[in-house]
This record gives sequence, C-alpha cells and structure tokens, in this order.
Amino acid sequence: MDKIITHSENETKEIGKNFSLTLIKSGYEKGIIFLEGGLGAGKTVFVKGFANGLGIKEDIISPTFVFVTEYTGILPLYHFDLYRIKNINEIDELGFFEYLDRKGFVLIEWAEKIENYVKPSIRINIEKISENERKIDIEILERGLKIDERVLY
Repeated sequence: MDKIITHSENETKEIGKNFSLTLIKSGYEKGIIFLEGGLGAGKTVFVKGFANGLGIKEDIISPTFVFVTEYTGILPLYHFDLYRIKNINEIDELGFFEYLDRKGFVLIEWAEKIENYVKPSIRINIEKISENERKIDIEILERGLKIDERVLY
C-alpha cells in the first residue's frame, strides 16, 4: 500500500476510523495491529480514529501507565502501550498473551518490543514529518486481507 500523508490530527483520526470500518466491512472480527513510530508520531491519534470506527464513544488515552485499556464497541478494542515494558517476562506476567485469541482488535504501541514473539496481522508505521503532517505506512501481513487505499480517505 502506498504511504498516506495526513496534514492534521483530524485527518490522521479519519484514516484510523476508515481503516477500522474497512476491516469490519471486509468481515474481520479480530486482528493484531502493530503501531510503530517515535514519541509524538500520532499512534494514539490513529487509535482514536480506529476506535471511532468501532463505535466507541469513550475518550481514548494512551495506556502508558496502565499497560492496556479495554474498550467496547461494535467489536472490542484492546489498546496496549509497551513503552515502559522492559522484558518479555513482564509482558507475560501482565497477561498480555491472553488477549491475542480474543475476538476484537489488539492495537499495540511500541510493538517492536514483542516482534520476536507475536505475529501481527497488520503493521502500521507513523512518521512525524512536521508539526501537523504525518506519513502513515500500512503493511498488510495477513493473507486474504486487501485494503484499497482510496477507501481510507
């Protein structure tokens, strides 16, 4: 998929929203989505839009200090932030692996910390270009899942 350039926080949210809607319309009821990018890149902003597409009305915040936040919508959303995690044992003790088989979407910020242990369905890299612009690269890793980039705008 080509890289997507957004010019505002609202555009990044809209891409996230349209992406979740497209997954649902394609018949997907679960998936593991890695979110990569530096601090302030817009990972949580993307998750806010994704959650909106699932009909989640709650305010989405970064779960940095709580490890995971669970939301209920059309499908469940499990939002992980592994920024403060130091090793795989800590992740296991917190029950992370139990979420991977549940119905719903698992979105994981700082997923590079577990890439040797978990196979994602989708990998999303968000790069901060300027104060308002972001480059979003969506890599589909699961067989049979095809997303036409035009539906995300």
